[in-house]
Amino acid sequence: MNTIDFNKALNQISNASLKVIDANISIEKYCSISLSLNNKDLLKFDNSSSKDWENYLESFFAKNKVNVAFGGYLEKRNIYDRSDYFKNEAKQNQRNIHLGIDLWCYKNTKVLAVLDGEIHSFKNNNNYGDYGPTIILKHQINNLTFYTLYGHLSKSSLENINVGNKVNKGETIGFLGDATVNGDYAPHLHFQIIKDLEGNFGDYPGVSSQENINFYKNNCPDPNLLLKLNSI
Repeated sequence: MNTIDFNKALNQISNASLKVIDANISIEKYCSISLSLNNKDLLKFDNSSSKDWENYLESFFAKNKVNVAFGGYLEKRNIYDRSDYFKNEAKQNQRNIHLGIDLWCYKNTKVLAVLDGEIHSFKNNNNYGDYGPTIILKHQINNLTFYTLYGHLSKSSLENINVGNKVNKGETIGFLGDATVNGDYAPHLHFQIIKDLEGNFGDYPGVSSQENINFYKNNCPDPNLLLKLNSI
């Protein structure tokens, strides 16, 4: 199936917005946020400090009277410069284009399976600036097979789960971790759709270089095909 048909089929799975965090948080409490190079507010605090990030987000929540800030698909960011995990001496190979959607909220927020599926894999990706605890689900719906990745979870989210466990749409599969376990970020969920995991287990790149973006753009469709937050 080509990319256009695949994305169209994903979009048609649900007309309604699908939830990946606590369903009790109403959609009216969501607000989009930009963490791109164009957001000059990001120059006003120490981007290497998870505490400064939390303070910035707290101010954003209060100003906009929301509980969740979301966004970031194909967003070019400089926030990864702090971590050697993303750096590369060749500028064209610098990984700074985000491949999922981030939902910034509070630690211990419930994380939900976006659709029926099963646990494909899980892992604690504990590099500085990485996902931390991560779960990947496999979905087979309407003749489509694809995967969803949930990163920056709590360590307890990986306890008492097994590969192959069935999960239901809207079921709690974990909780958001804090900076001590989630790669040293303010609490948030990284949610990503993946067509081909390329043999990965419990992990998949969430940030691309400009050199490789055409491949990853095709292999990691816009999460809003399911979440439908782009209309907010």
